[in-house]
Amino acid sequence: MDFQGNPHSKLVQREIRSALQADREFSKITVNPSNGFAEIPIVLTPKSPRLFSVGVNVPSGPFVLWQKWHKNMGLLSPGLLVFWPGWNRISHIVTRATITYNAPTRNCPTADNVMVNVDLSLTFRIGPDIDAAQSFVYKLGAHRFDELLSATAEESIRGLVYSVTHDAVNDLREEFAVGMLSTLNSKFQPYGVQIVNVKITDVKLPPDLQDRLEKTTAFKTKMSEQEKSHENRVRVLEDEATRTMEGVRRENARRLQEIVAQRKRYEIERREMEEAARGEARVQEVRAMGEADVALKKSLGLEAVEKVKARQEAEALMKKTHVLCQTMKIEAEQKVNVEIKNSEAELAVAESNAAAMIARAEAESDGAEALKEKRRYELEWERLKVLEAIASNQSRKFITGEKGDAILRELIPDL
Repeated sequence: MDFQGNPHSKLVQREIRSALQADREFSKITVNPSNGFAEIPIVLTPKSPRLFSVGVNVPSGPFVLWQKWHKNMGLLSPGLLVFWPGWNRISHIVTRATITYNAPTRNCPTADNVMVNVDLSLTFRIGPDIDAAQSFVYKLGAHRFDELLSATAEESIRGLVYSVTHDAVNDLREEFAVGMLSTLNSKFQPYGVQIVNVKITDVKLPPDLQDRLEKTTAFKTKMSEQEKSHENRVRVLEDEATRTMEGVRRENARRLQEIVAQRKRYEIERREMEEAARGEARVQEVRAMGEADVALKKSLGLEAVEKVKARQEAEALMKKTHVLCQTMKIEAEQKVNVEIKNSEAELAVAESNAAAMIARAEAESDGAEALKEKRRYELEWERLKVLEAIASNQSRKFITGEKGDAILRELIPDL
């Protein structure tokens, strides 16, 4: 029996000639042509020698159980065993691999009496230790495990399908898998079987109903897509409007912040300028007061200096004038004395000359009366030359007393 191309699985125990064939036999899955089941070997039983075997190879992959005089001796270690007597035998080789079991169920009625086909797939393994393998072999076995697993899976599927209507069958896959996994593990774990996973791979309704449901689902999907598209468009428009409004609010808030910041900046700048102006005014005032004080002190200092300097200059000028006056007075007195001496010398010379001339005249008068007038003329001429020389002298001469008066009378006879 198959469904959607997946044949129903059947767990079997096979007999093999040698333990060396175990791995090859475990990988063989054959379809029984009589019933269409896919036979999966999970337990192998090798043939035993009649007397003894020279050597027996024990595979390392599966669980290998052996017996002595048909008594279970437990796990047989892998490797080569030399001289294997006939009373010892490998009784069972149990696979350690994880097995996938397909259990399709057909014509399962729903709560509203719709026949559906359900494909169930589960995975299991035997183990994890030798005790679990012995429990499976001696308490359950491959054939009974297959019958129990198939019946339990079909019963669970039919019970699940009958509990819902046809439109809700596809919605129970996850719930069914969790529930059935728990149920199967509680039932088979005492026999050394671990159910790893359970899932419904496919659910098929009758073709006409399936077609109508597909069309209805497609229409609902299209309506849902339209609604989602409309909602998305509305949401997009709302988001755009919200973003626009938010952008406007942010822009206004930013501009307001800029204006407030600019106003604060202007106020700060104005305060800074006022403070700077006041500071500059204070600095200028202090500077002006300092400069005024300095100028005043400088003026007072200059005044005192000028007074001292003027006093010193006046004293120096007075001293210089006094010295100059003394010098001029001394020079004048010296010059006067020199002139007086010169005048006296010249007068003495003149008087001597005059006396000599007078003497010569007297001598001449004694010699000749004719020369009297001539000598008087020459004497007068010489006298006039002396007076002319005295009068034409550019230097300042002071002649006082009787001599000065005589000279003046000589220069101005009519005075």
